[in-house]
Amino acid sequence: MFSALLHECLVPVANLTSGGPNSLTPDADLDPGNVRAAPEIHTKLGSLRGKYESVKGKDTGVHAYLGVPFAKPPVGPALRLAAPQPVEGWEGVRDATKQPLMCIQDLGLSIGLLETVGFIVDLPDISEDCLYLNVYTPANRPENAKLPVMVWIHGGGFVLGSASMYSGSALAAYQDVVVVVIQYRLGLLGFLSTGDEYMSGNIGLLDQIQALKWVQEHIHNFGGDPDLVTIFGESAGGVSVSLLLLSPLSEGLFHRAIAESGTAALQLLFQDDPQPALQMVANISGCSTESTEKTADCIKKLDMENILTIAKEKELRYPLITDGYFLKNNVEELFLQHQLLNVPFMTGVNNHEGSWLLAQVNIKD
Repeated sequence: MFSALLHECLVPVANLTSGGPNSLTPDADLDPGNVRAAPEIHTKLGSLRGKYESVKGKDTGVHAYLGVPFAKPPVGPALRLAAPQPVEGWEGVRDATKQPLMCIQDLGLSIGLLETVGFIVDLPDISEDCLYLNVYTPANRPENAKLPVMVWIHGGGFVLGSASMYSGSALAAYQDVVVVVIQYRLGLLGFLSTGDEYMSGNIGLLDQIQALKWVQEHIHNFGGDPDLVTIFGESAGGVSVSLLLLSPLSEGLFHRAIAESGTAALQLLFQDDPQPALQMVANISGCSTESTEKTADCIKKLDMENILTIAKEKELRYPLITDGYFLKNNVEELFLQHQLLNVPFMTGVNNHEGSWLLAQVNIKD
């Protein structure tokens, strides 16, 4: 029931039209009044100019800040497949009115899957420079508001998805909360591992940690309460939520958690051996497997053409591994030993869970 309510409010952008239910579009009207003027917010990193978004059924909509950086761009051999680094500040006022570029993925597959479930959407392009988040905050919030914060982690099997696919405008306006929609590195660039220090793995999950650190430091500037943060996600986002509960790195970063249609109990996602995926990537790219150091060095220097070729390889399954850092032990042991954050946790599934996938299956006698 609660999951259904959340999805009624946090809906794919493809459902939205200007002035329609839960409106969030690049062309949403800007009105010249007080709360409806293009809003500017000041943080210790720099200033951001967002935009006003109307929401059907509400007299006052939200202020939206899109494409807000929460980490350094993870580009170049030193930062590719490495833990995210804190974002640097900027001079002047940063434009925060456009959706961020999506993390590297098979864009054609993403569009095709959206069309399969009835959504036609003009998605942004893809880029390694993708560690950004969107913030939606009620436009009529008091000056010193301390509203609850909800951080959405998108699904997509850890290989697809983006912040631009979801709008937090209706949830923010109707429930009087600040909504944050994050992105994280996917597929090869988010989860490939050598199993040692050269590419430790779980990088996409570390991106999520970095985004939550940003929320703790800056969400008060948007009217949010850093001491009242709920993380929630669906499918791979739900798995991420439950993994964050198991990670010691999450301590103090959130206070409630909701996993929809996916948890870390999905053991097929977890492997102690990262070598099969690593070997396949090395074979496709031509990188040496003489040592993990040489393999990692080669992969970190691959050109984008090679990266995109690998991103489209449908047989690749990137493991979530016990890395000794994000996950101190394997997931089953952590659950059995009750080594998880002591915060309220809600989980559930939908009726006919996954039934839309049947349309993709050819049944043979």
